[in-house]
Amino acid sequence: MLASQIWAPDDLPPVGAGGLSRPRIAVCGIAIEASTFSPHRSGDDAFALLRGEALLARTEALQPGHPYREAATWLPILRATSLPGGMVVPATYEKFLAEILDGLRAAVAEAPLDGLWLDIHGAMTVEGRDDAEGDLVTAIRSVIGAETFVAASMDLHGNVSEVLAEQCDHLTCYRMAPHEDAPNTRKRLARTLLTRLRGPYGADPVARRPWKAWVPVPVLLPGEKTSTRLEPATSLYQEVARIADSEGVEDAAFWIGYAWADQPRSNATVMVSADDPEVAGAAAAALAQQIWDVRDQFQFVAPTGSMDECLAEARQGQHPFVISDSGDNPTAGGAGDVTYALHHVLAHPVATAAEVIVASVFDADAVAACRTAGVGGQVDLPAVGAKVDNGPAGPVRIAGRVHALTEGDPHGGTIAVVAVPGEAGGTTYVIITERRKPYHFLADFTSLGLDPTACDVLVVKIGYLEPELYALAGDWRLALTPGGVDQDLLRLGHRRIVRPMYPFDPDMPTPDLTPRMLRRES
Repeated sequence: MLASQIWAPDDLPPVGAGGLSRPRIAVCGIAIEASTFSPHRSGDDAFALLRGEALLARTEALQPGHPYREAATWLPILRATSLPGGMVVPATYEKFLAEILDGLRAAVAEAPLDGLWLDIHGAMTVEGRDDAEGDLVTAIRSVIGAETFVAASMDLHGNVSEVLAEQCDHLTCYRMAPHEDAPNTRKRLARTLLTRLRGPYGADPVARRPWKAWVPVPVLLPGEKTSTRLEPATSLYQEVARIADSEGVEDAAFWIGYAWADQPRSNATVMVSADDPEVAGAAAAALAQQIWDVRDQFQFVAPTGSMDECLAEARQGQHPFVISDSGDNPTAGGAGDVTYALHHVLAHPVATAAEVIVASVFDADAVAACRTAGVGGQVDLPAVGAKVDNGPAGPVRIAGRVHALTEGDPHGGTIAVVAVPGEAGGTTYVIITERRKPYHFLADFTSLGLDPTACDVLVVKIGYLEPELYALAGDWRLALTPGGVDQDLLRLGHRRIVRPMYPFDPDMPTPDLTPRMLRRES
């Protein structure tokens, strides 16, 4: 790993001749991964809203006292952020867009904006729109005008359409998956904004804009096949950082893309930014070719199998044995109430004698019944889950003792744990949430009176394991379960992506990877 993947300097770029000593920079965005294959819909209640100082505080370099904060007038507008899920309801998107545009109009009425930080994920899908981020930045441009320098920070699982690439003057994304470098990415973006606006480019807004070499790469892979813990992604992202650190380059980025949006913009993307178009173009072409050359070498981040195969291995493997229920991963866009894995756990011999934790299934009615019974009470819940996504499996019966109840979780709301007894002395602890919730941290379990480090088997709706779960796993498997974010892309049935595309067309001819050079000239 190169240092620049996880670190960015704090020193302030100097003001050049004609540069802006204190530019006015707005901050706004809407961020969500939204699967077109999930029946879930993301409305107003799915989003957390950041405004004012709370929006700036999410970036360490914009907190009071930091040189970057003091070097500009930062104007926080709105950032709406959601747990990944299904497509965004149009009225919800339009509501947030209207607030952003109104805030920008008010800012522009005071004085022109020199810069704008578009703080997005990059995989938002709004019902009826194929390119939500392109729509967003186009609407923003209609208010702030052509001269404002727009820079976007993104997740590497975002999709970069031609519209987004053209309308933004600079784009960058994470260089690690899991995204341990997210704070570094935001700091790099803030530094780039200050560098371009303070100088040495003078007062000419066109001169401040680097050339962007944009290359769509016809490869679409799930994130669990492209973790930077494994090759070839490890080396590719080290190469991204090396290019970004090289002479004459402003930044380099490689978006793996978001595989669960069936849209024309869904594919991998390379972008290199530099003041010299030849430098940017050569670096982007070389990186795109490297990605294409290793397209068939990407591997899942863990051994894979069906749910039953993974459970069979869990009986013999080192404990705690973690199984990723990957097809319903809520942090990739799964509905969160698919019961396929839970059906298999409760019917499998592993549940008879072992201590198993299953996280989780959301069902507000089931949680209400547990609340009525109280901790220690017995419940017989005849039909839990599969109320949003019942395609892979129907509701499941859960009968047992209420082990725990907690209130007020920011994602899950009220949470219940039901201890289901096994015939040979085992116990399966089923976590049921009022709303969709991911389980990434030890505290998510210990707050419920569960110890994941001491259980035999831990089943989690997740893809690659987040750092704390990765560290606790004695061994683990990625279960290729069905759902809205099924890892088996060929099983999902994409119809609207641009073909040919690997791996859908494994024998496709070598694509044209010539970069398109982009820089707005007006």
